Amino acid sequence: MWGNPPLAFLPRVQSGFNFDMSQPKIIQGGMGVAVSGWRLAQAVSRLGQLGVVSGTALAVVLARRLQLGDPGGDLRRALAHFPIPHLSAKVLHDYFIPGGKPAKAAFKPLAMPTLRPRPALMELMVVSNFVEVFLAKEGHPGVVGINFLEKIQLPTLPSIYGAMLAGVDYILVGAGIPRAIPGAIDLLAEGKPVALRLDVEGATAGDDFSSRFDPRSLWQTTVVPALKRPLFLGIVASATLALALAKKASGHVDGFVVEGPTAGGHNAPPRGALQLTPAGEPIYGPRDVPELDKIRDLGLPFWLAGSFGRPGKLDEALSLGAAGVQVGTAFAFCEESGIDPELKQEVITASLRGEARVFTDPKASPTGFPFKVAQVPGSMSEAATYEARERICDLGYLRRLYRKPDGSVGYRCPAEPIASYLLKGGSLADTVDRKCVCNGLPATVGIGQGRSDTSRELPLVTAGDDLIHLQQFMRPGKDSYSAADVVQILLHGKLQA
Repeated sequence: MWGNPPLAFLPRVQSGFNFDMSQPKIIQGGMGVAVSGWRLAQAVSRLGQLGVVSGTALAVVLARRLQLGDPGGDLRRALAHFPIPHLSAKVLHDYFIPGGKPAKAAFKPLAMPTLRPRPALMELMVVSNFVEVFLAKEGHPGVVGINFLEKIQLPTLPSIYGAMLAGVDYILVGAGIPRAIPGAIDLLAEGKPVALRLDVEGATAGDDFSSRFDPRSLWQTTVVPALKRPLFLGIVASATLALALAKKASGHVDGFVVEGPTAGGHNAPPRGALQLTPAGEPIYGPRDVPELDKIRDLGLPFWLAGSFGRPGKLDEALSLGAAGVQVGTAFAFCEESGIDPELKQEVITASLRGEARVFTDPKASPTGFPFKVAQVPGSMSEAATYEARERICDLGYLRRLYRKPDGSVGYRCPAEPIASYLLKGGSLADTVDRKCVCNGLPATVGIGQGRSDTSRELPLVTAGDDLIHLQQFMRPGKDSYSAADVVQILLHGKLQA
């Protein structure tokens, strides 16, 4: 079931598009912080589908994994291929610890993203995105994408450029209306400076709040190499958003992922006034079902997402005129995903027992978007456990920008310490039930910050409603499954020998 009413009630049509046969039928969704890391994306791409790495907070991921000693040397191998050697050498010097840091030691803090980031942070963003995409593309001819969130704007330009330096094939952007991204990609491919207008609360008509990035500052020359222009896919929840992107984007839009509210991670809010179920989840209605006929009329390929990770769902999507499906949750718990192995097994066991639960939390995310949270004991999903956590904001990726009375930009997050948020003009009501997504997601993949000798940040697991269906990917006698098993189920409806 997808949305309300389900897609089953929508008319079936034969696709009127002449899709390029090289287009993937399956997009593996970009998830969390390093849940869809390079190993997962590479595995899916080797199978002829579109493997996607998450582009969220990759500077944190690279810095912390280098501090863990880079077991296996994969990160250092990728750094050795970075085309501006003095920058990768600086990153290695600043963060790599041979043998890894002491287990109880905290990770080195990073500067938080700002309107004008420190050069070292900007360079780390570029390098980290290159590393993730390079490793995902290494050793095979398949295509690789990277996923960004429109709600996280400050790192976007250097992150995109780093991914393009590694030859990324697709850029996918959701959680907002990324009108400016296609044009930014065009300019970056030409090696030109680019600016991105930022969402700033309280901004006036005369304000110009923009992040800026100039590739020449990295190369230290006026002439920089031209890069391949990756395809751009906007992640949308409605025909209205697809039409806005297709007609008003700053550059060419190559297609869409049409995502329903049963997908994991951030969901688009329901259209109209927010209403909640007795359990406190947003209610989605007929207005939230995308009008696929209008999306089809745009003449661009689209993939359907949100509870499409089951046998027969790919055929259903194709019959609706889609190029294929995007699937997240099924891949999130496969062997190649980045989720901490013990945590992953705990969730899989709960799913196999029929005990897995996902709550669409209207307040958890500081973005204000509904956020799907898997109910895992001992994680941030437990209210009492989270309330015992000291409120800290030291990563800052989901901070909101606001206009100060003097016309400058400030940064605040409803999950930060309440007194600090109120001093910045925030409302007390906004702080209720907010969770530190920035710290919870890295903890999910085993790189949570240590707060003392005895405590670390707790994980925050996000998953879609299909979490209850993980049994379908299991072979007899096994309690885990691979990315290849997921692809087989989606393509063929069953596991092959």
